[in-house]
Amino acid sequence: MEISISQQIKNKSSDLPSTETGFRKWIIVITIIVSTIIELIDTTIVNVSINTMSGNLGASLEDTAWVITSYAIANVIIIPMTSFLAEKIGRKQYYIASILLFTLASAMCGFSHNLWELVAFRFIQGIGGGALLSTSQAILFETFPAKERATASGIFSLGIIIGPSIGPVMGGFIVDNLSWPWIFYVNIPIGILAALLCYIYLKPTRKSEDGRSIDWLGIFLLAIGVGALQIVLERGQTDDWFSATYIVLLTIISVLSLAILVWWELRIPYPVINLRVLKSSTLAISAIMTFVLGFGLFSAVFVFPLYAQRIIGYSAFQTGTMLLPGTLMAALISPFLGKMLQSGLRPQYLIILGFAMSAVFGYTMSGANLETGSAYFFFPLICRGLSAALLIVPLTALAVSELKPAEIPQGAALNNMMRQMGGSFGIALINTYISHREAANRTALITHITATDPQTIMRQESLIRVFMTHGSNYMRAVQQSIEALENIVVKQTFLLSYMDAFLLLAILNACCIPLVLLTIKKRKTAKTGKIAIPDAH
Repeated sequence: MEISISQQIKNKSSDLPSTETGFRKWIIVITIIVSTIIELIDTTIVNVSINTMSGNLGASLEDTAWVITSYAIANVIIIPMTSFLAEKIGRKQYYIASILLFTLASAMCGFSHNLWELVAFRFIQGIGGGALLSTSQAILFETFPAKERATASGIFSLGIIIGPSIGPVMGGFIVDNLSWPWIFYVNIPIGILAALLCYIYLKPTRKSEDGRSIDWLGIFLLAIGVGALQIVLERGQTDDWFSATYIVLLTIISVLSLAILVWWELRIPYPVINLRVLKSSTLAISAIMTFVLGFGLFSAVFVFPLYAQRIIGYSAFQTGTMLLPGTLMAALISPFLGKMLQSGLRPQYLIILGFAMSAVFGYTMSGANLETGSAYFFFPLICRGLSAALLIVPLTALAVSELKPAEIPQGAALNNMMRQMGGSFGIALINTYISHREAANRTALITHITATDPQTIMRQESLIRVFMTHGSNYMRAVQQSIEALENIVVKQTFLLSYMDAFLLLAILNACCIPLVLLTIKKRKTAKTGKIAIPDAH
């Protein structure tokens, strides 16, 4: 759950918007949730369109994956900065500007004529979208009185879960019935309406005059370090890793940039990422688990559409629809999670259940084969949806549970950044892993397909007879049988590689359960036993 919290509060009451009531309150709620959902839809709406976009733009699947990862990288860079920028510019002004930037970039994505133009505009779209996501909850929490903030958390987490899950459904419908640019054009009227409603109904906030300087060096090092590392992860497998000079150079740049970033952020009083909060072991462990959460959430929604379309032969819309039941189940339980935590339930218990269900999803998916029907995927996809609901809200609550009030904003921002980073790195790493497994699985398969293998001979003779009954002469039928055997090998190779990817996700999620157990300890403040849901202050 994204939580963006102003780091300092003005003493004057005019600086802090009061809570809303009645019609105005719910107009703001609807506007904020819609703005959040369209941003999150765009994290996954592209996934079911990858095959189509790759063909239309004349790019490889590995290169086209940058359309997804560039957006996630932009989110990683902007999330730690949003609280500071909202104070400097004014929250209302910054929020409206972010909506307009997101909307304009969406239009330019649709107008793009080549892959790298599209990737560039997706990055800009991610800058606007990441700011939207991080600022939305601060506004939502200020709209509700303190006693209703658990409800606000539930409403917001509902949007967090619905957005990424309905993205593939929308993307599939649009690609099947229109063309891929329309997955970006749909944002234009929604964005314009949201900006207009925010302008009318949101109360203005004053700019901060605290005199704090912007950590430009930190921002630069973060962008360079994460960007260079992302390129290494994306392109390493394709270009044989360190045999390519540019991979070596970018690795050095990434390591140096991130090392200097850590040193610099620990040295200055107002860093863009406050790494000092990691002295809390609970936050440090939560950040690792949140990274795995992002890895799993983004990777699963990246791999499954490829599997469904390449192996099963589903359309983009059918693929997206298969994810819908899990989303609906998550939507049913999501509003109650904030209240459960505030009533005293320890987040660790929900987190353990969430990682266990995510591991079940990956393990069950890894058992599919070429004959598997859609009914097989119903249970694991339900588990995937429920695991997202059980992890997003509790992990955020756990991450900040030991922090001082003044440290909560940066702790929450760091935790949120780790989820987005897990998503962007996850897609790159899972893509690389699949490519590696494709080579290994193909080698393993073709060693059994030889001219002397009895089963291969029988299969080829059977195929030759089939082709001859359809009018081919013997020589043509032999050639067709060889092509058919190659197609079988290719399809089986893809299947095994995707199954390996799902199994990897299962292992990663299962490994997080012992980490959760490390955070279960006796409460030092046992009077109420309540977990605080971080608010906008």
